[in-house]
Amino acid sequence: MADETRPLGLRRGLVRVVSHQERWQEAFEDERRLLAEHLGALAIDVQHVGSTAVPSLEAKPVIDIAVALDGPSDLDECRKRLCGLGYLDRGDSGADGGYLFVKEREPNVRTHHLHVVTIDDPQWGAYLRFRDTLRANANLRDRYAALKQALAAQFPENRVGYTDGKASFIRHVLDR
Repeated sequence: MADETRPLGLRRGLVRVVSHQERWQEAFEDERRLLAEHLGALAIDVQHVGSTAVPSLEAKPVIDIAVALDGPSDLDECRKRLCGLGYLDRGDSGADGGYLFVKEREPNVRTHHLHVVTIDDPQWGAYLRFRDTLRANANLRDRYAALKQALAAQFPENRVGYTDGKASFIRHVLDR
């Protein structure tokens, strides 16, 4: 299932889960440096989250990044700076997603999902806890990989169905 020859990114709405790629960490580090340069002190922390942040876990080839802000009053300035970097403003994703920005390498081919939350938002801790639990627990990681593969087969052109199908597993891990 190796997908080394394909570039980072996935067409909007499609679901494709591929073997973990070492280059995902490098792609995150490149983006983290860019974000640090342009967001400066607005970003209290920038973390690689989601499946691409978990070594050996299969994932969609889209880098998930979480950015923590000090407070909601920083969002307008953050939004302006991120849009200046080419991120597309997708708005508030609600309690489980923070404020969402996406980066595309071409129209509708997303390479990065950037979730902005305040440092005291419970979602910030959930991003880190879920990632760290999967990194530390091979059994949970394998179960999650199997679920993702099954959902990708069931919902190859339905990202919402794929994402909704993972929700109870994620809640289970976070409630542990």
